[in-house]
Amino acid sequence: MEKLTNVGRRRMLVSTGSVVALAGLGGAAHADTGAADPGAAAGPAAKPLPGYANWKDADSLIVHSANTIETRRTAFGNSVITPTDRLFVRNNVAPPTDANMMKEPDSWTLEVSGVAKPRSFTVAELKTLGLAAVPMVLQCSGNGRAWFPHKPSGTQWTVGAAGCVIFTGVPVKAVLEAVGGMTEGMVYMTSTGGEAIPQGLDPNSIKVERSVPISAIEDAILAWELNGEALPLAHGGPLRIVVPGYTGVNSIKYIKHLAFTKEQSMAKIQQSSYRWTPVGGKPSPSEDSIWEMPVKSWINSPSDPDQTIPAGRVQISGVAMGGMTAAKSIEVSVNGGKDWQKAQFVGPDLGKYAWREFVFSADLAAGTHELACRATNEAGDTQPEARRENNRGYVNNSWRDHMVVVKVA
Repeated sequence: MEKLTNVGRRRMLVSTGSVVALAGLGGAAHADTGAADPGAAAGPAAKPLPGYANWKDADSLIVHSANTIETRRTAFGNSVITPTDRLFVRNNVAPPTDANMMKEPDSWTLEVSGVAKPRSFTVAELKTLGLAAVPMVLQCSGNGRAWFPHKPSGTQWTVGAAGCVIFTGVPVKAVLEAVGGMTEGMVYMTSTGGEAIPQGLDPNSIKVERSVPISAIEDAILAWELNGEALPLAHGGPLRIVVPGYTGVNSIKYIKHLAFTKEQSMAKIQQSSYRWTPVGGKPSPSEDSIWEMPVKSWINSPSDPDQTIPAGRVQISGVAMGGMTAAKSIEVSVNGGKDWQKAQFVGPDLGKYAWREFVFSADLAAGTHELACRATNEAGDTQPEARRENNRGYVNNSWRDHMVVVKVA
């Protein structure tokens, strides 16, 4: 067997008009090519929400491009679950253009292969096999890219390419049971998205298809609901595979094919994209894939650089996640990491894949203060001071990069 290595409410109305609007905003496929996003903002002017996401709260979001929308750091709130209309959007390829797919979501079809009894299921049929709800952090692999000093190409996310949400659907294990289990010798679970592939192009250069280790099936689900409502097109509806603990690119949207395979996908997005490539290096399948998320935290309030805080008692709050295990503790520093004090988790504990809200009360005198936080998870991993350098600016969990500077008067 191949050795596996890894470090690591408003419901939208889908219309033909919104799909056309999306196409005009850069609908070509750019699956983590390393090139600059052709739809990215070229200047300070605010960009409008694309049609497929125009139901979102524009004041809470930063529109980088038609396919990359970030939650403002000041807009997360303190209720653990990120409202769907504030949740970030990241598409490697423009969403499918079939306006009818969201009108009849239960008729969407999923093919399952690499199993004893290969077959297809409609979403309606999947709904008869089982049900699970998974609270989890959904986070783009490039969240925190903006702080890499070599300025990697791609969307310059800070903290807003992440959210804590609840996906509901059928466990992958239940689907496997219905098809007699996977065939012998399978090493990966491979998911293929339903985005259109333009004629004349090599499908492997475009299609969104990712492979993850078979161990990921333990908590994976095929989801048709997000935060209690039908899964919208912007977030992968009608059907999306969800792989808790793994970066968002591994939770394939518009899933059309679920395969259990001996080899990783031959798609470019698997073979040479989302790899731990050294700065300046050329990506290679021999490098570890971007799979599991590490321990991470950041402060959301206070964080507005344009706001001056009155001197005195200040409530410092933010979020902490453990990655593949639960966040166990969180510390805060008000002097740039010179001294650390334990902060308190607040709100409900929704399980190991969800983040925890935290608060720390500090008396801040007039002047400038560097506020930092660092989390430790149940596995004993503590958030590092330094980022792990890599060519594309992936998986930044440096507490120093995420530190905020506030002015107190």
